[in-house]
Amino acid sequence: MNALVGKGFLLIVSAPSGAGKSTLARILNERQFGLMTSVSTTTRAPRPGEREGESYFFVDIPTFRERIDGGEFLEWAEVFGNYYGTSRPFVEQALRDGVVVVLDIDWQGARQVRSNMGREDVVSVFIMPPSKEQLHARLCHRGQDAPEVIERRMGAAAQEVSHWQEYDYIILNDDLERAAEELVAIVTVERLRRTRSLQRVEGILQTFGL
Repeated sequence: MNALVGKGFLLIVSAPSGAGKSTLARILNERQFGLMTSVSTTTRAPRPGEREGESYFFVDIPTFRERIDGGEFLEWAEVFGNYYGTSRPFVEQALRDGVVVVLDIDWQGARQVRSNMGREDVVSVFIMPPSKEQLHARLCHRGQDAPEVIERRMGAAAQEVSHWQEYDYIILNDDLERAAEELVAIVTVERLRRTRSLQRVEGILQTFGL
């Protein structure tokens, strides 16, 4: 563990598509030290430009299923015939090193992670869009999806938003700069929790004979 920063934690960030999660995560990485985006394991084939250990950990389906049976995933899901999962050993080693691991998953994945990790090791944040209408406008404005895809995303958004109460923190992204400041503040406050600062202060306590 890095004694300068204390114990790390897993930062779950969930949001409907178009709520600004990727932009906020990028700003967080620019303004906070010691962060790492979790690298998922997948059974799909690598795409051009993707690198092993950076984009994903690529494995075949039998290997993935063996790891499921061995309890090696904090969460996993099957999407269009391919498996995706978050490696428990990868995350646990990063936390021991004092790293804050950022995990971009939906409410179902967040539930799995909470059930598989100690409560003190997980912090969850939900990024809330200003309204259904504004979320729809954002999806249309970015011009990445066909109308039918946008409608599917809107249906998924309603399901995602309905689970907002399961999260530790809620950030309303109606102003990007303010939302970014709030996300940075959450990481700062959580790093200062007593349970994560113990290793950092143990040497100081010893000088007082405590």
